Amino acid sequence: MKFQIEDVTVYFPYDNIYPEQYAYMVELKRALDAKGHCLLEMPTGTGKTIALLSLITSYALSKPSNPIKFIYCTRTVHEMEKTLSELKLLHNYQLQHLGPAAKILALGLSSRKNLCINPTVVSAENRDSVDAACRKLTASWVRELAAENPRIPTCSFFENYEKSASEAILPPGVYTLQDLRAYGKLKGWCPYFLARHMVQLANVVVYSYQYLLDPKVAGIISKEMQRESVVVFDEAHNIDNVCIEALSVSVRMQTLEGATRNINRMSQEIDRFKATDAGRLRAEYNRLVEGLALRGDLPASDAWLANPALPNDILKEAVPGNIRRAEHFLSVLRRLVQYIRGRLQTENVEKEGPVAFVASVNTQAGIDQKMLRFCYDRLHSLMLTLEISDTDEFLHIQTICDFATLVGTYTRGFSIIIEPFDERMPHIPDPVLQLCCHDASLAIKPVFERFQSVVITSGTLSPIDLYPRLLNFNPVVSRSFTMSLTRDCICPMVLTRGSDQLPVSTKYDLRSDPGVEKNYGKLLLEMVSVVPDGIVCFFVSYSYMDGIVNSWHETGLLKEIMQHKLVFIETQDVVETTLALDNYRKACDCGRGAVFFSVARGKVAEGIDFDRHYGRLVIMFGVPFQYTLSRILLARLEYLRDTFQIKEGDFLTFDALRQAAQCVGRVIRSKADYGMMIFADKRYSRHDKRSKLPGWILSHLRDAHLNLSTDMAAHIAREGIKEEGSQMIIKVAVLDLSIACDST
Repeated sequence: MKFQIEDVTVYFPYDNIYPEQYAYMVELKRALDAKGHCLLEMPTGTGKTIALLSLITSYALSKPSNPIKFIYCTRTVHEMEKTLSELKLLHNYQLQHLGPAAKILALGLSSRKNLCINPTVVSAENRDSVDAACRKLTASWVRELAAENPRIPTCSFFENYEKSASEAILPPGVYTLQDLRAYGKLKGWCPYFLARHMVQLANVVVYSYQYLLDPKVAGIISKEMQRESVVVFDEAHNIDNVCIEALSVSVRMQTLEGATRNINRMSQEIDRFKATDAGRLRAEYNRLVEGLALRGDLPASDAWLANPALPNDILKEAVPGNIRRAEHFLSVLRRLVQYIRGRLQTENVEKEGPVAFVASVNTQAGIDQKMLRFCYDRLHSLMLTLEISDTDEFLHIQTICDFATLVGTYTRGFSIIIEPFDERMPHIPDPVLQLCCHDASLAIKPVFERFQSVVITSGTLSPIDLYPRLLNFNPVVSRSFTMSLTRDCICPMVLTRGSDQLPVSTKYDLRSDPGVEKNYGKLLLEMVSVVPDGIVCFFVSYSYMDGIVNSWHETGLLKEIMQHKLVFIETQDVVETTLALDNYRKACDCGRGAVFFSVARGKVAEGIDFDRHYGRLVIMFGVPFQYTLSRILLARLEYLRDTFQIKEGDFLTFDALRQAAQCVGRVIRSKADYGMMIFADKRYSRHDKRSKLPGWILSHLRDAHLNLSTDMAAHIAREGIKEEGSQMIIKVAVLDLSIACDST
């Protein structure tokens, strides 16, 4: 369908549009007109992605004289592919109505692991190994040697891409990762480097959050993006955590041992170069005297992750004299590694700010702040000079230099926390030094400053007024939409007690109570006997899930549950979990039904949908608070309180409830779907907790469902299933009648 929103003709590839989709587009257009940033909460399953794509691409088409680039950020490759598939459908619709005028170039960008088509490279076991294998075939010094000695292996796809030069371009269209690989095979070009080049020319780019929020990645991928860009962060309920992780570093004893090996290897390489090509080291020294900015643009194949710190003026300064010589720099790194090793040999927990830490390094190791700040770029320069291509072997020293540069750059928003062991396993020595970022606004600030409009959107942004404080920005539009429904397709319930009227909760003083574990088991047993198809259960942590499943096994409850449905469990191993999910779906497909045990902060809670018969009921066992004795969390809470006046309790509740909402939202992915949600913890009945759930859940949470026992919940579930079943029968009858009428 085609319709107007003020001066913009919106092309929407479906025959019908939901009221909330239209309202969403109106608010989105307001933000684009104002050239400002916005926060939009849109219920799960209401077509948020196609509404975003339709409005922004139509907005760009309506202003051909002022071209707008559209950057769409997703969390997973699966979401990226889904977005590009929707965009392909939309683009075909626009071509039908506008012809060649609607032509655009849109593509997804991911790592070499997902785009490489060289069989020897892509067979490496992980992303770092794939990157290193690619570098060994494409680095400029490798190609120079191969030109003289044909026996030295190179990548034919990269060579063909380089030979094609300006002809190596993508024609207009929408390219998924699979399309890019297929096009690369057809032309004999490297899809990864082709996509990297075309990102600057494309109208629409879809890639992961890290390409904008992690300075190391953004510095090589997104630095040339024009200001007239609209940036969308989809499923952005955890965007503050992504920002913090991008600027946090952990150093363990294994890191230091690996870094020492890396330094020894580089020392050997320096000795070799002194004997065979001393001029190369002299040339590097002279260049560093002039400043890092004069190294020029590197070939794409030699590009290295950019500086982890955000200030760009570091590149305009000359490298400190005492780390210009390669051997002097290695001596500094040895002293730094030795200093950190000494700090890890503590028996007490230590916490200090970057200023105190830098002063201590200066006093005890003779390394000043400026030397620390230049560590990362100085390492990069040295590795290029030494022509090191197996970068996956040097991840440990990169981590040390990453840490040094961050601690030497920032004076606030960070803490250094040294722990001799994990509090949950105090008998196992496992010392770790953590540079913890507490201020999410540091990573996202350059994005807000560089681009004219940034859209932060998700199905769970409640309470929405907390995000501007956490991210330190002023949105021009901030709206939360409810779901318009012709029927109740979701049925949320709050279960506060078991059949024996004892309260249920994962609160610390109750979670190990045998009565609570028994009542949770009885709840699941009741539900598997009533609810057809798939049931998904979320627990507050892996350890709690392990404990409660063991308890159910010992008491025979698990055996009773498995007489009704098969049980599958998420583990911390990705391969095992993927296999469990596949078998869970097979059990649902064949009508056997199944239960999937998962963790509220695990992989399944974020990216996996349990739509249709894969999820007729989701049970959230407890409130998924973070581990409140974590020193990293306590330091962040202290920073939020002192800097943004956000109370500790408010943030913890907000964080737990957004996670709970994300979990239960897995079962409803469209308005044609239906599912029940049980919040099994007495704390959900309290208004201060419950009110932080998204409006689209609260609007369906009846007062009569706020304080249920197991028996009452089972009765409501039974009646709900009957009602849905009768509606399905009516639909089938109407369909049969219409078919009969058509045939006559």
